Amino acid sequence: MTDVVGIVAWQAPGALPTALLASLALGVVSGLLGTFVVLRRESLFGDALSHAVFPGIVAGFFVSSWLEQAGHATGDRNPLVILVCAMAAGLAGAFVVHLLQHTTRLKQDASLGIVLSVFFALGIGLFTIRQPAGVQGFFYGQAAAIDGRDLVMMLVVTLVVALVVAVFRRPLLVASFDRGYAQNLGYPVPALTMLFSGLLTMAVVVAMQAVGVILVSAMLITPAATAHLLTDRFPRMMALSVFFAVLAGMLGSVISYQVNGLATGPVIALGAAALFALSYLGAPRHGVLARLVHGLRQRRRIERENALKDLYRLLEEAGFPPDGIPLSNYLARRRVERTGAGRELRNLERAGELIQSHGGADLLRLSGKGLIEGARVVRNHRLWELYLTNEAAYQADHVHDDAEIVEHLLSEEAIRRLEQELGFPQTDPHGRPIPSPGPGLQAEA
Repeated sequence: MTDVVGIVAWQAPGALPTALLASLALGVVSGLLGTFVVLRRESLFGDALSHAVFPGIVAGFFVSSWLEQAGHATGDRNPLVILVCAMAAGLAGAFVVHLLQHTTRLKQDASLGIVLSVFFALGIGLFTIRQPAGVQGFFYGQAAAIDGRDLVMMLVVTLVVALVVAVFRRPLLVASFDRGYAQNLGYPVPALTMLFSGLLTMAVVVAMQAVGVILVSAMLITPAATAHLLTDRFPRMMALSVFFAVLAGMLGSVISYQVNGLATGPVIALGAAALFALSYLGAPRHGVLARLVHGLRQRRRIERENALKDLYRLLEEAGFPPDGIPLSNYLARRRVERTGAGRELRNLERAGELIQSHGGADLLRLSGKGLIEGARVVRNHRLWELYLTNEAAYQADHVHDDAEIVEHLLSEEAIRRLEQELGFPQTDPHGRPIPSPGPGLQAEA
């Protein structure tokens, strides 16, 4: 038994074409169903099924051996028998999970944990009775052992899963997002749940031959999670999930073929994880780098708007003098050193919002563009202060700090709704005028 215990790597050069086709089937079936797993937030469910089918796989080896001894089959590993037994065990595991959820106070995670451990323990117990050769391939992943019969079964299962998903895509999608809404539309949600469990069981059996029991959840979850970081559109997410799963499978097959002694399953899982890491860092909307860039731009925009707001207020208090206001007034209002103020003012100059004269007094005045933008920020601030005092019963001296934050978040549409709700006010709670950005201010500048 020592020659089959452990992780089995590529050995035969002729296995590569078969493995690539198997990786294609693995990627399609796991990518399609993994999308629903991630959207349904049932990642642990796929992991539990991968352990629940293990006793069925061992039983499938027993039945195959019995059929071979009885003369009804050739060989002691019949892929069809193993698939049927594994599906029966997987569906039994899914049924027990739903039974525990509906007849006890247990939540789904506790039910899944019980099924995962009990069924897997049962599989280990059955395995220790006779220790049939070949079971380790399903436990660890044994791509080199995938033969023509296995490949045909994998391709047939992939075709069945793809056809069923294509036919029932909309009901499965609606039930994944909102079971109550799906029931209101007349969809048979319990039947859809069992259908999905059956499809997922088939996907698990297909994936186990390449990546094994332990790592099968990686192919169900990681490619779909990678796609989810890149798009919010379901068809595109499903296509990307299939693409990443196929790519990870093929990369794992090729790399493990090139490196002697390197197992296929872990390489496939690590390939999927590498693709996820790239997406996690570089996704255009939800990636870490995109969020960092967005946060930096937000901070710069808020800093610019705060500088414009203070300049506008100083100009307003001085009656909008044509020559502007002294730099010293700006430093006192902003409470910053001259070097920090210089950076803020240079940013405003580059944006064309500030006109700075470097005379003896260092006078500052806003351009027409800067005056309009400053008036917009001040208007947002004062309208929100008025809304809090009129509609939320805030005291007038308690609204400033809240308005300092919200003024940067209000869109022009939100401001128009605020103005309508407040009756187009002219002054804020402190009696200061609420500016209305427009062409008139450009002439004033």
